[in-house]
Order: sequence, then structure tokens, then C-alpha cells
Amino acid sequence: MTSTRIPPKELTGLYGAIVKMFAGRTFGLVPKSLGVMWHHLPVLKASMGFGQKLQKWDQCDESLKSYAHMAVASLVGCSFCLDFNYFMAHNHGLDLGKAREIPRWKESDVFTSLEREVLGYAEAMSQTPPTVTDEMVARLRAQLGDAALIELTTVVGFANLTTRSNTALGIESEGFAASCGLKPMAQPSARLREASAP
Repeated sequence: MTSTRIPPKELTGLYGAIVKMFAGRTFGLVPKSLGVMWHHLPVLKASMGFGQKLQKWDQCDESLKSYAHMAVASLVGCSFCLDFNYFMAHNHGLDLGKAREIPRWKESDVFTSLEREVLGYAEAMSQTPPTVTDEMVARLRAQLGDAALIELTTVVGFANLTTRSNTALGIESEGFAASCGLKPMAQPSARLREASAP
């Protein structure tokens, strides 16, 4: 991991001890990103709190939400989020063959038609300006239903918040996936490399 744009602070106090214990149990390490966000505890707590609430929602299939988040991370270029979500896909028993193919999903043949619709929707939501169409929404509504589509949309919105914040602050991958022996992610397609070039 390269240096973050704001240096991490030491996690201190009772809350710091709790966060370090939780991170150690969950990830096997305390991510540097927590130290960066420690400069503003209300922001850290709000982000973590919303992330935990979001994980409890159950109207949309977990794998679809996970793949959508990873599609946003791949498009935006957030190596931390890609690595972290790949690690979490492993922990939640999701299809790792599909998870590792997210950076090149348009060229890959491992995804179902619904998964491809979800990945396309996640990318369309993440463009500036967004490129979501009425047809995209209609197709997803027909397959998922309104509640699941709202849930998916909110997950993609939250993914944009976290991926763009991490990228702006220089927070990069910390090797979560490698630490549990996962195969490397597929390389992004030429389409994504061109889209993210300065």
C-alpha cells in the first residue's frame, strides 16, 4: 500500500480498542483506512453504522449487491474496495470465480443475464452524469421487484460514496484477499483502463 494522502492516526481510547479488536477478528489486521478516518470520528462512525445497517437488508440477493459494489470499485479505481469486497465475498460463501472476474465483466462469460444487467446498472449509476435509462430500470424491476431494486440502488450509491472517498484520500488495497489465499482479481478490461485514464 502506498502512503495515504492524510496520515493515519493511532486508534486510541475505549472505542479505539473496540474497533481494533473487531478489525483484528474480522480481517486479521487493523486497516490503515481506519487510522485515516480516525481524524474525524463522527464521519467514521456514521459510515461504519450505515455500512452495518446496509448489510442487514435482505430484499435483494447478496451476491448481486456484492458484485454491484465491486463493479463500482472497478470503474472508479478503488483497489481497497475491490480487495475488501473480494475478501468479504469469500467470507460470505459467494461465487469467487465470478467475484474475481468483475473488473472485466463485459468480456467474461461467467455471469448470468441478470448479473450482467445489475453490473451494467451499477456502472451506469456511477457515471458522471449517470447514464441509467428507463429501459434499464424497467428490466430490473421486472426481475427483482421494486423493494430489491431500491435496495440495490442504495447499495450502489453507498459504494460510490466509499470508493470515491477512498480514492480521493489515497486509501489503497491492504491485501485482504491475498491474506486468505484468494487468486488475484482479473485485470480490468481495456475499456475501463481507457475510461479511468487522466
